Amino acid sequence: MTQPAPRHIARLDIVSDAICPWCYIGKRQLERAIALIDPAELVLEVHWRAYQLNPDMPVQGLPRSEYRARKFGAAKAAELDRHITETAAGVGLAFRTDLMTRTPNTVAAHRLAWFAARLGPRAQDAVIEAMFRGYFIEGRDIGDAAVLADLAAEAGLEREAVDTFLAGTEGREEVLAEDRGARSSGLTGVPTFAMEGHVLFSGAVPAETMAEAFLSAWKVLGKRAA
Repeated sequence: MTQPAPRHIARLDIVSDAICPWCYIGKRQLERAIALIDPAELVLEVHWRAYQLNPDMPVQGLPRSEYRARKFGAAKAAELDRHITETAAGVGLAFRTDLMTRTPNTVAAHRLAWFAARLGPRAQDAVIEAMFRGYFIEGRDIGDAAVLADLAAEAGLEREAVDTFLAGTEGREEVLAEDRGARSSGLTGVPTFAMEGHVLFSGAVPAETMAEAFLSAWKVLGKRAA
């Protein structure tokens, strides 16, 4: 009798915000980490989960320079932008902080990611990538429904369906619940990576470190799932 193939597919949840620069950098490191892992040993099914860096942000967002000057001080904000731009360049991302004029409320962006997830992990990943690119490289206002619909269409989703979805409220309570759940669990920083419901680490760590952590965790979690 033929024995079933060993299970080697693990769910990887990434708690993230669309305006978190470290989350975009972490996504690039994750892609590199996945390329380092033998798929015969482990396959990661990636899901993106909602977290708001600025949960009190007005629905319409705020001018980015003014908001960050109040939050960090103008000099510190400029220093942070320089540092993150240099770090992003190290993973092939050309951040354009000079084009980023607004800090948006990201509930609508999280709702779009939630919508895309229903089409499958690949669709969600494509939308996440489009939103990151739109905000950090093209300076687009991802708090604006029309901009989000444009980005979703660029990621391969049906524009009309996205327009209809964003005009309603479906998914709002779900993403707010995800955000609350992350906070109540003690999470204070993103990106945070969890395999099969077990938090592994936070931060945009190097790809080699990620790959090692995923494989080490799977040695334990895979045995439990067998």
